[in-house]
Amino acid sequence: MDVYLMQHGVAVAEEVDPTRPLTADGRAAVDRVAERARRAGVRIDRCVHSGKVRAEQTARILAEALGAKIEQRTGLAPSDPVAPFADWIGQEARSTPDAAIAVVGHLPFLDRLAALLVAGDERAQAVRFQNAGLVRLVPKRDTDGYTVAWVLVPDLA
Repeated sequence: MDVYLMQHGVAVAEEVDPTRPLTADGRAAVDRVAERARRAGVRIDRCVHSGKVRAEQTARILAEALGAKIEQRTGLAPSDPVAPFADWIGQEARSTPDAAIAVVGHLPFLDRLAALLVAGDERAQAVRFQNAGLVRLVPKRDTDGYTVAWVLVPDLA
């Protein structure tokens, strides 16, 4: 199962709006990345997000562009432990190996999740995330875990 990881788009400051929705520039960056992914033939079956407004808005844009179902999941907050979520991804991969899932979330959670999936150690930095950036992870060929296939950042979309 392919796994896509996306940090939410740039959000307004908490002092401006405590719910922290996407800024106009943040929304535009997510739109560019989602549209570029669509044109490249990216297929995602499910798009899960943390439930925070900025993550939900990002997930909706991505899911709409790629025709994915969207759902909120617990365990994706910035400081949540990543091992339970990585286990969930493993279960999903075993039950639907041909599916693709996108996870829209926050730092430092995404940093640690990517490191665990790629390097087996959540303290190893495997990917440098950017707001609205999309990372494709694919299963390793001869062992457990994932490898980074590509990273699409807004400046390249």
